[in-house]
Amino acid sequence: MRKSHPVRRAVLVGAATVSGIVLLLSLKPASDPASASAAGSAPQQSAAAQESPQGGSGAQRTGTQNVTGDVARTQYGNVQVRLTVNDGKVVEAAAVQAPQGGVSGQKTDLAVPRLNQAAVAAQSADIDTVSGATYTSDGYKQSLQSALDRVKASGASSGSSGSDGSGAAQARTVTGKAAQTQYGPVQVRITVSGGRITQAAAVQAPRGGVSGQKTDLAVPRLNQAAVAAGSADIDTVSGATYTSSGYKQSLQSALDQAGG
Repeated sequence: MRKSHPVRRAVLVGAATVSGIVLLLSLKPASDPASASAAGSAPQQSAAAQESPQGGSGAQRTGTQNVTGDVARTQYGNVQVRLTVNDGKVVEAAAVQAPQGGVSGQKTDLAVPRLNQAAVAAQSADIDTVSGATYTSDGYKQSLQSALDRVKASGASSGSSGSDGSGAAQARTVTGKAAQTQYGPVQVRITVSGGRITQAAAVQAPRGGVSGQKTDLAVPRLNQAAVAAGSADIDTVSGATYTSSGYKQSLQSALDQAGG
């Protein structure tokens, strides 16, 4: 038994050596620098793949956009509505075309301010017809619906065939300070794009009785004059001196804020 002991020892040593070699070979791929590099880069690529769609589809434009509806032809002239949309919500409506002259012009001056307010309040074209201005009201609602359809189609995030200008995202709305007049405050809000006034509206103006009638007569003309002039250097509307003066003061305040 003692004579065979060295042989047994040699066999055991040999078996241990073989086991050690096998173990080293099985561990070598995990310690291979190339394998380690590949294993480390896989999570990085996966993270990058996750960030890419998030940066693309998740980033949506916000801001103010002007969208103009189709021209609606009526018996007394064309009606066309332009909306100011902020983050998908209509914040302002205005008629850029409406019947003018004589009785038609008087009905326009009476109906359009009410239709504008109704459009913003309803956020839809489901608004009441103004009594005595049926054709203008119908044309207004048609053009309004067209503008709303464009807003919905574009998601208010990109320009469309009905949007004004190529830099709609650069347009912004600025509200001037309220000007106090003898008959009530007047406050003007303008939309500015590319350094130009693209839309003007009175968010406050004298209402009720004769003052309200003068407001309905004067404000649409003052709005058009502000857009045309691009400044507060506009004519006073005859018969509405106080409203006109307050309008120009608030308009100048808005222009100062806009840097114009």
